[in-house]
Amino acid sequence: MNPYLPILMVLAVALGFVVVTLLATHFLGPKRKTQVKDEAFECGIESIGDARSPISIKYFLVAILFVLFDVEVIFMYPWAVNFKALGIKGLLEMFAFMAVLFVGLMYIFKKGALKWE
Repeated sequence: MNPYLPILMVLAVALGFVVVTLLATHFLGPKRKTQVKDEAFECGIESIGDARSPISIKYFLVAILFVLFDVEVIFMYPWAVNFKALGIKGLLEMFAFMAVLFVGLMYIFKKGALKWE
Protein backbone atom coordinates (compact mmCIF):
# COMPACT_ATOMS: atom_id res chain seq x y z
CA MET A 1 0.00 0.00 0.00
CA ASN A 2 1.26 3.46 -0.89
CA PRO A 3 2.33 5.37 2.27
CA TYR A 4 0.93 8.61 0.80
CA LEU A 5 -2.54 7.16 0.24
CA PRO A 6 -3.99 8.41 3.59
CA ILE A 7 -2.70 11.92 2.88
CA LEU A 8 -4.20 11.87 -0.60
CA MET A 9 -7.50 10.63 0.81
CA VAL A 10 -7.64 13.47 3.36
CA LEU A 11 -6.76 15.97 0.64
CA ALA A 12 -9.49 14.58 -1.63
CA VAL A 13 -12.08 14.76 1.17
CA ALA A 14 -11.07 18.34 2.04
CA LEU A 15 -11.21 19.48 -1.59
CA GLY A 16 -14.50 17.65 -2.09
CA PHE A 17 -15.98 19.38 0.96
CA VAL A 18 -14.91 22.79 -0.34
CA VAL A 19 -16.33 22.17 -3.81
CA VAL A 20 -19.62 20.77 -2.50
CA THR A 21 -20.01 23.66 -0.03
CA LEU A 22 -19.34 26.30 -2.69
CA LEU A 23 -21.74 24.71 -5.16
CA ALA A 24 -24.45 24.22 -2.53
CA THR A 25 -24.35 27.85 -1.41
CA HIS A 26 -24.39 29.02 -5.01
CA PHE A 27 -27.38 26.94 -6.05
CA LEU A 28 -29.37 26.89 -2.79
CA GLY A 29 -28.77 30.43 -1.57
CA PRO A 30 -31.16 33.34 -2.17
CA LYS A 31 -30.60 35.44 -5.26
CA ARG A 32 -32.43 38.67 -4.41
CA LYS A 33 -30.43 41.71 -5.46
CA THR A 34 -31.64 45.09 -4.34
CA GLN A 35 -30.13 48.54 -4.51
CA VAL A 36 -29.69 48.64 -0.73
CA LYS A 37 -28.01 45.24 -0.72
CA ASP A 38 -25.55 46.24 -3.45
CA GLU A 39 -24.46 49.42 -1.67
CA ALA A 40 -21.10 49.51 0.06
CA PHE A 41 -21.42 49.33 3.84
CA GLU A 42 -18.62 50.76 5.96
CA CYS A 43 -19.36 50.51 9.68
CA GLY A 44 -22.62 52.43 9.40
CA ILE A 45 -20.96 55.48 7.87
CA GLU A 46 -22.32 56.76 4.59
CA SER A 47 -19.93 56.18 1.70
CA ILE A 48 -18.44 59.31 0.16
CA GLY A 49 -16.61 59.31 -3.14
CA ASP A 50 -14.99 56.50 -5.06
CA ALA A 51 -13.32 53.61 -3.23
CA ARG A 52 -10.60 53.52 -5.87
CA SER A 53 -9.12 56.94 -5.17
CA PRO A 54 -5.33 57.03 -5.44
CA ILE A 55 -3.41 56.54 -2.20
CA SER A 56 0.19 57.56 -1.72
CA ILE A 57 2.66 54.73 -2.17
CA LYS A 58 4.39 55.91 1.02
CA TYR A 59 1.77 54.12 3.14
CA PHE A 60 2.50 50.82 1.47
CA LEU A 61 6.26 51.37 1.57
CA VAL A 62 6.21 52.04 5.31
CA ALA A 63 4.05 48.95 5.86
CA ILE A 64 6.43 46.75 3.86
CA LEU A 65 9.45 48.13 5.71
CA PHE A 66 7.73 47.48 9.03
CA VAL A 67 7.05 43.87 8.07
CA LEU A 68 10.62 43.45 6.85
CA PHE A 69 12.21 44.65 10.07
CA ASP A 70 9.60 42.86 12.17
CA VAL A 71 10.55 39.54 10.54
CA GLU A 72 14.20 40.27 11.23
CA VAL A 73 13.41 40.65 14.93
CA ILE A 74 11.82 37.19 14.82
CA PHE A 75 15.21 35.80 13.76
CA MET A 76 16.75 37.32 16.89
CA TYR A 77 14.48 35.45 19.30
CA PRO A 78 16.09 31.98 18.89
CA TRP A 79 19.50 33.60 19.27
CA ALA A 80 18.43 35.23 22.53
CA VAL A 81 17.08 31.93 23.85
CA ASN A 82 20.34 30.09 23.07
CA PHE A 83 22.64 32.99 23.93
CA LYS A 84 24.81 31.09 26.43
CA ALA A 85 25.06 27.96 24.32
CA LEU A 86 26.18 29.86 21.20
CA GLY A 87 29.05 31.59 22.98
CA ILE A 88 31.24 34.26 21.48
CA LYS A 89 30.81 32.88 17.94
CA GLY A 90 27.04 33.35 18.16
CA LEU A 91 27.53 36.86 19.51
CA LEU A 92 29.79 37.80 16.61
CA GLU A 93 27.36 36.34 14.10
CA MET A 94 24.52 38.34 15.62
CA PHE A 95 26.64 41.49 15.44
CA ALA A 96 27.20 40.78 11.74
CA PHE A 97 23.46 40.24 11.26
CA MET A 98 22.68 43.49 13.07
CA ALA A 99 25.30 45.30 10.97
CA VAL A 100 23.58 44.13 7.78
CA LEU A 101 20.24 45.34 9.15
CA PHE A 102 21.77 48.66 10.11
CA VAL A 103 23.25 49.14 6.64
CA GLY A 104 19.82 48.40 5.18
CA LEU A 105 18.21 50.94 7.49
CA MET A 106 20.79 53.57 6.57
CA TYR A 107 20.12 52.84 2.88
CA ILE A 108 16.39 53.38 3.49
CA PHE A 109 17.08 56.69 5.23
CA LYS A 110 19.47 57.81 2.49
CA LYS A 111 16.93 57.02 -0.23
CA GLY A 112 14.33 59.07 1.68
CA ALA A 113 11.83 56.24 1.91
CA LEU A 114 10.60 57.40 5.31
CA LYS A 115 10.35 61.15 4.51
CA TRP A 116 6.80 62.45 4.41
CA GLU A 117 5.93 65.40 2.18
